[in-house]
Amino acid sequence: MAVTFYWYPNCGTCKKAKKWLDDQGVDYNAIHIVEETPSKEQLLSLIEQSDLPAKKFFNTSGKKYREQNIKEKIADASTEEMAEILASDGMLIKRPIVSDGEKVTVGFKEETFQENWG
Repeated sequence: MAVTFYWYPNCGTCKKAKKWLDDQGVDYNAIHIVEETPSKEQLLSLIEQSDLPAKKFFNTSGKKYREQNIKEKIADASTEEMAEILASDGMLIKRPIVSDGEKVTVGFKEETFQENWG
């Protein structure tokens, strides 16, 4: 079964993750996270499956995160509100996100990928 791979082709971390998936022969469906930004509902589902706090889904090193002062906006926000903010702009989402419908990884760490997708 193919995993879903949300990525941004210009992102160095995403390129490393894609190479890892390719090298391991993992079957995936690549989705451009900016052109096809996940909906609020999709994000809520990914957050729930990941067992991570919603704040971990934000690209905190991104320009838009800083420009829009997202850190302040999400300080007291509910998971629902955070998912809405994330769904408003794919550049706010930490990437890559990989999901098989049951588990989810956010970002790329080789050990985590090996553990989940290896």
